[in-house]
Amino acid sequence: MGTVYATFVLSFRLSLYNGRTLHSSTAMIRRLWLLFAQTVTVGLALFLVFQGLPSNPPEPAATATSDLTVAVRRASPAVVTVLARRTLRPESGVEIGSDWHDAPELNVQPLGSGVVLDEEGFVLTNHHVVEGIKDLLVTTSGTERHWEARLVGTDPETDLALLRVTAPKGALTPIRLAQDAKLEVGQAVLAIGNPFGVGQTVTSGIISALGRHGLGLNIYEDFIQTDAAINLGNSGGALVNTEGELIGINSAIFAPDFSEGFVGIGFAIPTSLIQNVLPSLKAGSEVVRGYFGFIPRQLTPELAQDLGLARQDGVMVKRVLADSPAERAGLRPFDIVLAIDGEAVLTAHRLLQRIARMRPGDTVTLSVLRGRQTIDLPLVVSRRPSDSLEREEFLSDESSSES
Repeated sequence: MGTVYATFVLSFRLSLYNGRTLHSSTAMIRRLWLLFAQTVTVGLALFLVFQGLPSNPPEPAATATSDLTVAVRRASPAVVTVLARRTLRPESGVEIGSDWHDAPELNVQPLGSGVVLDEEGFVLTNHHVVEGIKDLLVTTSGTERHWEARLVGTDPETDLALLRVTAPKGALTPIRLAQDAKLEVGQAVLAIGNPFGVGQTVTSGIISALGRHGLGLNIYEDFIQTDAAINLGNSGGALVNTEGELIGINSAIFAPDFSEGFVGIGFAIPTSLIQNVLPSLKAGSEVVRGYFGFIPRQLTPELAQDLGLARQDGVMVKRVLADSPAERAGLRPFDIVLAIDGEAVLTAHRLLQRIARMRPGDTVTLSVLRGRQTIDLPLVVSRRPSDSLEREEFLSDESSSES
């Protein structure tokens, strides 16, 4: 308001000087009042404008590069390399030029990658990374320290395995799992692992697709597809969002003609699937799943037309397995499963996931289309045997390989 007051005083003095030419005091008063009103109006407007401005200028928006840097800083310490340890015979050591000094030399071979889940030393990786390996080690990026690891639990049907690492408190940095992650196609992601044993490597890309299945790798597939480079050795490593949170475990790549190079199509197991099996893995127990005992096949308009079916979408029963709940319930090949307990069935892989989450012993009602008639079949869920042949049948012959 000091500026407004100074302007008013200056205008008043100028008015007194110019007032010598006025012919009456009334004219002078009117002119002074007009100048005063104009000055106050302008001053008030300026005051309101300055009051509306923020006291501090807004911070510039974070760039994509800085976001990725933050994500790497948060997530990379939690990504480890999983190794197999073997002891060379003394004569083998001599052959490769080792100085034994009457002690065997430690020889390690990188198997893949893993992700530290918590400070208790639990490390998640792929089943195919550690399958058949008894003597396991884990090493963190940028260190020469090797920590002994033992296999706690494994689930071949989702291709997940859990290790427990013997390491001092604070030696391992856990990753943060994305909670209720709402993933979207186009979302930026990072893949972190140890491809080809060259050392920890970070690659960037986007989510290319969600819910990929039919690759023939696992029984239960619900992969995140990404174009972030994934190669041999990345298996078991982390797929993270721009917050550095774990959204998936890198597992496989699309490999046309069985080549080993990355062609822009990689697959990761999402945390939603991981969280379903993690309690059983930590407990060292087999993952208990529900079981119907039939092989589903995704119905398409072309297949329905070829088979002369009345419905062109849904899930068709290709084969009923012997001595299974489905056989006892009276399910037949070419039946089309419409709903379970009134909830619609749309896709075969979602159907298998729903069945897996059911409790053995529960009774459900299957609504099926048989010919042109809809019927309800009560079915008692049993426990899925580990050697079951139940697997979704697919129409494509996509090639893929584990990374």
